[in-house]
Amino acid sequence: MSRIGKKPVAILSGVKVSVTDRMINVEGPKGKLSWEHRAEVAVTVDEDAKQVVVTRQDDESFSRALHDLTRSLINNMVEGCANGFMKALEVYGVGYGVLLQGTTLTMSVGRSHPVVFEVPAGLTVEVQIPQARGDNDPAKFTISGADKQAVGEFAARVRKSRTPEPYKGKGVRYAGEYVRRKVGKALAAGG
Repeated sequence: MSRIGKKPVAILSGVKVSVTDRMINVEGPKGKLSWEHRAEVAVTVDEDAKQVVVTRQDDESFSRALHDLTRSLINNMVEGCANGFMKALEVYGVGYGVLLQGTTLTMSVGRSHPVVFEVPAGLTVEVQIPQARGDNDPAKFTISGADKQAVGEFAARVRKSRTPEPYKGKGVRYAGEYVRRKVGKALAAGG
């Protein structure tokens, strides 16, 4: 049996989990999520032990894979509704910046036009306004929400608007992300 799939998911305090047919509903202080699991696995909620148990019906390869996946997705739903997920991003480059107006995220990343994103429902974007920003200080912002997949996908789409380049390091990157720098061309001596 799988190591990940057989571990029960602990229901954190302040989170309610219910299963109706194949629909899993999780509600907590950070939001409300629902997801329909596949028929190859069964999900039961143990209210006394405050945990969710995932079991599979047979030992087929596909069922074993769904067993682990279902358990991980339910764990992410419980964690997201209790604490939420967050991705921090930084924009490096002279003249590069980020602006939030309502639910519209506008980025200046060295293109001839600003790159505009609509913030999806359920996600929150916060732009940190620095007191005094120097040339090497990045513009910083965070994307947060209860749905781990939605937070990661939107952060990846924003990062893709200008991926960090290896020569000057300009672009959008995750906070703490290492960008390998290359040495530029050197002029030939004595011509």
